Amino acid sequence: MHHTYQSLIDTSRRINWRVEDIIGGDKRLDFSKPFLPETFVRSAQLSFLSPREQLALNHIRAFGYLSMFELVEAFILPFVGAQAEAGADGDRKAALENFASEEAKHIALFTAFRREFEADFGVACGFIGPAEEISRAVLAHDTLAVAIAVLGIEWMSQGHYVESVKDAADLDPQFKNLLKHHWLEEAQHAKLDGLILQELTHGIDAEEIDRALDGYFAIGSLLDSGLKQQAALDLDSIERAISRVLSADQRAAFLAGQHQALRWTFLGSAMRNHNFLSVMGSLNSTARARIEANAAALC
Repeated sequence: MHHTYQSLIDTSRRINWRVEDIIGGDKRLDFSKPFLPETFVRSAQLSFLSPREQLALNHIRAFGYLSMFELVEAFILPFVGAQAEAGADGDRKAALENFASEEAKHIALFTAFRREFEADFGVACGFIGPAEEISRAVLAHDTLAVAIAVLGIEWMSQGHYVESVKDAADLDPQFKNLLKHHWLEEAQHAKLDGLILQELTHGIDAEEIDRALDGYFAIGSLLDSGLKQQAALDLDSIERAISRVLSADQRAAFLAGQHQALRWTFLGSAMRNHNFLSVMGSLNSTARARIEANAAALC
């Protein structure tokens, strides 16, 4: 299906929702159930954790999952804002300004979730940052490299919900509902990102695309360093949540396994997403192959 800025604005208006309709009041998280699919968390690999402790890890990772989306909004928002200002007025500008306002709303949703989580979970969970510093590092790259990274993130979030969350009967319904509403609007954002990428790559040669891919992989390496740090923060969080210190061997297994799980969730699954790969394959004959080759190390 061919998408236009106007058609995406129309769709956005039909599915618009408010934060207060999603979370707050009697709409509470159920900490007796997992929030994220096991394919993301991989807690079963950590046999030294009891089922109760594995559930606590699932909740910690869910906190980090939404915190990661909140973090990437810190560079997606200014990127989209710059693209809106760079073009002429009309449907394009209106669609991108709407995109930015929805991303700001998502930040408010994630903030509301974080406050409820911290109040009910009982243990403060660490997260990488500061977001502003990471945002500056990402946005220092070429605009096309950032556009590719943003497109991958948007399609990644689509794949996560549709393939792993939507039909998972064991997950907390409230957390699923939160992810559903995030997905509804991000589905439009992924299509908008595709239009932006088409504009940015119009008339450029293969060498410029290759340089942008180099920048994209550099952004991925930057985020991967953050994910390694996040695994260490999650180790600290789980030890405080279960009130015991793991052995040296257990800690090493936790760090290795959780870093790999985080890499797959936020990097590998984006680079294996068929919609993202389809767009990259349309750029030139080697772009898709380069991404698939790099994805192999993250799976």
